[in-house]
Amino acid sequence: MGIGAPGTLIRMGVLALLWGSGFLWIKLALTGLPPVQLTVIRCALGAAVLLVLARWAGQRLPRGRRIWGRLLVAAFFCNALPFALFSIGELTVDSGIAGVMNATTPLWSLLIGIGIGGERAISAVRAGGLVLGFAGILLIFAPWQKSGGLFGWGTLALLGAGISYAVAFAYMGRKLVGQGGPIAISAAQLLTATGLSALALPFDAAPTGPLNVTAVLAVVVLGIFGTGVTFYLNYRLIADEGATSAATVGYLLPVVSVALGAIVLGEELGPRVLAGMAVVLLGVALTRYVRSSASKSISSPSCQPSPSVSRS
Repeated sequence: MGIGAPGTLIRMGVLALLWGSGFLWIKLALTGLPPVQLTVIRCALGAAVLLVLARWAGQRLPRGRRIWGRLLVAAFFCNALPFALFSIGELTVDSGIAGVMNATTPLWSLLIGIGIGGERAISAVRAGGLVLGFAGILLIFAPWQKSGGLFGWGTLALLGAGISYAVAFAYMGRKLVGQGGPIAISAAQLLTATGLSALALPFDAAPTGPLNVTAVLAVVVLGIFGTGVTFYLNYRLIADEGATSAATVGYLLPVVSVALGAIVLGEELGPRVLAGMAVVLLGVALTRYVRSSASKSISSPSCQPSPSVSRS
């Protein structure tokens, strides 16, 4: 089935809506929950969903110290750390911009690939995309402006989350792909992430407000649908339609996050920020330009989708 088929487009739209809305749910959950508590609950609920789905699919949790050791690394860089950093970042940065920063992961992935020798020779188009993407980030945050710029600790947290995802993709592509049933592997990964996140609870920040119904509902939706269900949908999309369709969803996420932030939260986006977002997405698209038609998905374990989850 091609990417333009109605069924595929519907699946992609639903997945983009559920995953892209995650940044909205984070923002709403932060009204009554501190970042680390939010992360622990999110990972636990996502793990519970995937455990049920894994049992339904007849997949068992992995066994052996080696695989669990690898899951420990993956859970830290792909779940515990970036989930917490996005929550910390959204304390001061709009949810729409957080969604755009999620889309910068392929830029960091390419840099890591160059650094570790996985990208020995890149084309002028991809190199240009890398430069363009980082130029877009600078345009969004305008660190040279004393007033009106968005650069700060929240910005650094969001960029750190994107880098963490890139490290996770590089590691999982080498160590976890093909290691058992993907749903059970992801359930184990989120269980591990829950434990890792819980270790940081004593150092959690104070909540921005008292616990409220909105915060509780937001974290429940984020954990069940934005973390657990969306992985399964992404997995099915890859299995049924191929990695290219799943990768395309990554380009829709910032569009969804920006739209929801503006409509639901009334977030304002100036011309400079909008231009920077367009430049970032164009740069990301160029970094993915390769001539080979072979496709390899590295998104089997549970991670947020981005345009870097497959190589075409």
